Amino acid sequence: MNLLFKIGFLDVSIVNIIDITLVSVLIYQVYKLMRGSVAIKIFLGFLSLYLVYLVVNAAKMELLSIILGQFMGVGVIAAIILFAPEIRKFLLIIGKTSILSNENVLQELLFWRKKETMAFNITPIIEASKSLAGTSTGALIVISKNSELKFYADSGDLIDAVVSKRLLISIFNKYSPLHDGAAIIYNGKVKAARCILPVTEKELPAHFGLRHRAAIGMSEATDTLVLIVSEETGQVSMAKNGNILHNLSFQEVREMINAYLTGTDIDDKFEYISPFESKKLKQRTAEA
Repeated sequence: MNLLFKIGFLDVSIVNIIDITLVSVLIYQVYKLMRGSVAIKIFLGFLSLYLVYLVVNAAKMELLSIILGQFMGVGVIAAIILFAPEIRKFLLIIGKTSILSNENVLQELLFWRKKETMAFNITPIIEASKSLAGTSTGALIVISKNSELKFYADSGDLIDAVVSKRLLISIFNKYSPLHDGAAIIYNGKVKAARCILPVTEKELPAHFGLRHRAAIGMSEATDTLVLIVSEETGQVSMAKNGNILHNLSFQEVREMINAYLTGTDIDDKFEYISPFESKKLKQRTAEA
């Protein structure tokens, strides 16, 4: 064992340092996954109950120790049931960040094929967003660079047409039968419209409607960039990795989409909205 140093009777090795580091990263990722949702309150409740059990057990309060001990005995099963959505999201995050999540990975590995760039002309998306925002027409556009999102595309109407300004405007026209839902864009084509997206369970400001909640939920479940045009205000927002950027200019939208399609890491540019930040956002909106 590669011993680094000793603390009293405790031997600390390189493996111990790696172990502690990995556990710290895991705990931080779990915290990031649960923060802002009701799951963190349930977790704190479990932790409080466990601390009470330790105190009761140390105080030799036998009856209460037996009751709490039985509860702790089924704690793992109860945690799986209660934290099922968070466990699912955690597995989704692992899956979408894995190299195997790329649909073409086997072909690339077997045939040493050079990965094709997913960049395409995004001007029609920007121009359509300007027109939709100018008329306060709500829109929800999912942009994917790694997958055509067949599961979500199948929930709507398949189109598979080249992206154009007129096509997007016609999809989200208030009188169009396709406007209620999301449009999915992959590799320069509108794959489907009227698609149903998963809704986030995070606590969001009250003025964030179903489009914003669905956009954040989709960005949590998949490695996509989601564009939202608010029907109430005409403001443009974007969601990525469960976070959001609100009230963007069209130049910023263009830069974000280009960076995403070319593989640039843009996650740190998106803002996480905690309950505390939501209150501040509400105050700023009321003052404005």
